[in-house]
Amino acid sequence: MSADWRVRVDARRCIGSGICAHTAPKHFVLVDGLSTPVAETIVPADEVADAADSCPVEAITVRDSTDDRLIAPEA
Repeated sequence: MSADWRVRVDARRCIGSGICAHTAPKHFVLVDGLSTPVAETIVPADEVADAADSCPVEAITVRDSTDDRLIAPEA
C-alpha cells in the first residue's frame, strides 16, 4: 500500500449532505454547498474512508496514489 491516498469529490454527484465534513472535518469542507477535499493527497486516514463509505451518492472516491487502487467506497 502506498504512503498516500488521493481523495476526489465528484461535484456533479455531490448533494451537499455534509456527512463527509462531519465524519472527517479535517479533510472535507463544504464550499458553496458542495463537498471539497481540504487536500487532494493525504496520509491514509480511516475517517476519510468512512466518509467515502457514508456518502449517500458515492460522490467521494479514495484511491491509492501509487497504483490507483480503489480504497473507498467499498464495493
